[in-house]
Amino acid sequence: MQRVKQTLRQLPLLTLGTFLVAAGVYFFKFPNHFNTGGVTGLAVILNAVVPAVSPSTFASLINIAFMVVGVLFVDKSFGVNTIYCSAMFSAMLSGLEWLVPLSAPLTNQKTLELFFAVILPSLGSAILFNMQSSTGGTDILAMILKRFSSMDIGNALLCVDVLIAASTLYFVNIEAGLYSILGLVLKSVVVDTVIESLNRRKSFIAVTSCPDQVCDFITHTLNRSATYWQAEGAYTHEPKWIVLTALSRSQAVALRLYLKTADPHAFILVTNSSEIFGKGFMRT
Repeated sequence: MQRVKQTLRQLPLLTLGTFLVAAGVYFFKFPNHFNTGGVTGLAVILNAVVPAVSPSTFASLINIAFMVVGVLFVDKSFGVNTIYCSAMFSAMLSGLEWLVPLSAPLTNQKTLELFFAVILPSLGSAILFNMQSSTGGTDILAMILKRFSSMDIGNALLCVDVLIAASTLYFVNIEAGLYSILGLVLKSVVVDTVIESLNRRKSFIAVTSCPDQVCDFITHTLNRSATYWQAEGAYTHEPKWIVLTALSRSQAVALRLYLKTADPHAFILVTNSSEIFGKGFMRT
């Protein structure tokens, strides 16, 4: 019940992420026969073999089949978010095919369309991954394999995606196949970059002479917490205090500006981090 309530609160972002994936796939991937693996890649190949059935229909059918298998075999670990996003993805593809039927690519610029075919689904997937969800498909297969085998799931699925993308060379044509392989490489880079950007926070360490003032500013003005301990300068042997905290980008700027006034001689170390676990940040 708690998981369902959490999903309802996350519904707007889950829907947005799913729509970005569906829009990128329908408007840019399918018309150009771009294939970057996964369910949509299989749909492109099946459409090349059976042109009478649209790739949107193939993708919806495969996704629904995976979702049913996931419910049967993964049980409780099969997330509510993934069920919702998987169903919405199939519905959106069918809806777009009905509302905006396409018989050809939107433009004659394949490279431009490849970027949108990669960026939109990657951005949507990153939003969903960040919320521990996905549009289903091969991600559901990964859940099943993880439960029933000890194989390296990530490498196995990567190999499958490469084979699916490379098969475009044979089933569609050389040009579409080369674009598909390039798109698969770009997708892995863009997804990782977007996820890191969404989670990026600042690890802030300050060596200061006035820890009480600094911690007071952190706790009461920035509404964060901090940890501090006493240290000694290696050269001056003067007593110092090290203050450690984790902040958002804007909070890190505010603390740096405060320290510039409160303790101009403070030594400050600020580093980017996309993996901070604990209260106020990601759950372990």
